[in-house]
Amino acid sequence: MTLLFGICATVGVTLLICQMVLTLVGVGGTDEIDGGGADVGHELGGEVHAGDQGGEHHGGHGSNWFFGIISFRTLTAAAAFFGLTGLGLSSMGASWIATIGGALLAGAGAMYLVHWLMRSLALLRADGTIRIDRAVGEIGTVYIPVPGHNQGLGKVTINLQSRTVELEARTAQDRLPVGAKIVVTRVLGGEVVEVAAAKSETKVTAG
Repeated sequence: MTLLFGICATVGVTLLICQMVLTLVGVGGTDEIDGGGADVGHELGGEVHAGDQGGEHHGGHGSNWFFGIISFRTLTAAAAFFGLTGLGLSSMGASWIATIGGALLAGAGAMYLVHWLMRSLALLRADGTIRIDRAVGEIGTVYIPVPGHNQGLGKVTINLQSRTVELEARTAQDRLPVGAKIVVTRVLGGEVVEVAAAKSETKVTAG
């Protein structure tokens, strides 16, 4: 068992160090090797509804959760902590049952911890991404005059996701001068929106 613990510790720690170095120099990423990345993207995409949890998906929820944790990073961490804990308990003279049990618990804990950390980082990264589709109904201010009757593009600034965002804008109405209050009526694509003169400074709710 000591040999097994030693191999797991050596391989696991070596791979963890390599991953850290690659990440620091910008070569290693998180999404391409983290098996749970697809689940994070799916949830953040806004397509998960309460009704999707039922039916044929309900029975496989537990197994999907388990396999969602498994990735190269989590397995590496599990191997490293399994080996290190096993070696530590062996050196303290613990029984083989206690040694194996403690090593397995440490490995499982490390696996879940790494999964949780990677998932948290993915959520933070996604939360920082501006969702232009959420601009509809927001009140803003003209930054560069917007030509009237869809004759060209101007620029507006709006507050979106707690930050000031500058977007290109067009309007079907009359020309909107600098400083005019506008409301975003729809997203035309990319970072281009259609705007109209705002009748109030209160966000317009769709529908």
